[in-house]
Amino acid sequence: MKVEIDNRSGFCFGVIRAIKTAESHLENSNELYCLGDIVHNGMEVQRLEKMGLHSITREEFFTLKNCKVLIRAHGEPPETYHYARDNNIELIDATCPVVLNLQNKVKRSFEKSNAQNGQVVIFGKKGHAEVIGLDGQIHNKGIVLESMNDIHRIDFSRPVSLYSQTTKRVEEYFAIAEKIKAEMKPGVPVEIKDSICRQVSNRVPHLKIFAQKYDLILFVAGHKSSNGKYLYSICKEQNARTHHISRISEIDPDWFEGIQSVGICGATSTPDWLMEDVACWINQKFNS
Repeated sequence: MKVEIDNRSGFCFGVIRAIKTAESHLENSNELYCLGDIVHNGMEVQRLEKMGLHSITREEFFTLKNCKVLIRAHGEPPETYHYARDNNIELIDATCPVVLNLQNKVKRSFEKSNAQNGQVVIFGKKGHAEVIGLDGQIHNKGIVLESMNDIHRIDFSRPVSLYSQTTKRVEEYFAIAEKIKAEMKPGVPVEIKDSICRQVSNRVPHLKIFAQKYDLILFVAGHKSSNGKYLYSICKEQNARTHHISRISEIDPDWFEGIQSVGICGATSTPDWLMEDVACWINQKFNS
């Protein structure tokens, strides 16, 4: 059985930066808190927990004092920094530069829109860490759209600045943007800000080709990963025999009946070592 790992899958630079930052601090300390899972991949989280990284919730964070806390790539709202300053918490900030730049853009748009009685609209998942951080920049006054069905929440008689969570699907974002533009009252300005991270979207054309090359595709990613769900859907559209797994124990041997080739790929939150472990399992099971 032919087994190949997609050489363009795996961590994006923002995740690599956050994990290297954590590993660097854990070399000199056996304990470090992380506000939320450092990456939406349970296996990688477990690996780092063994080194001393402790994932905490936002509720737990706001009970801490006199410690070190890592801010992951998703970013945080201003209140996190304020609480840390007031409670002697050293923040190790690993916010992705792409997310940090987007936070600043959203904040500037909000300041501008206030003078025009405008609205800042964010296409993203409610409760997602990145969206919490973005909305927090504007005092949680943004309008968060999860899908086309939510655009009725916009006042089309007032100016709109539209942004997106960095990991959302490009096609869906621009479909929503076109619908909003069509609904705006005549003469009312609307700004469409393309804030999709190209570390994710640029993988799409390659994945479409990769998924068609094999009898079976194993897409390896945490089930909570937003970009994992997006990129998995791309593979599934191209190859019906695509399965989303987060670990080896989720593999069903029956999937391989009549299969002669397997492609393994993953999200920007998927570690290389996990895809390699999956390939090793397949080779031991079917090629030894």
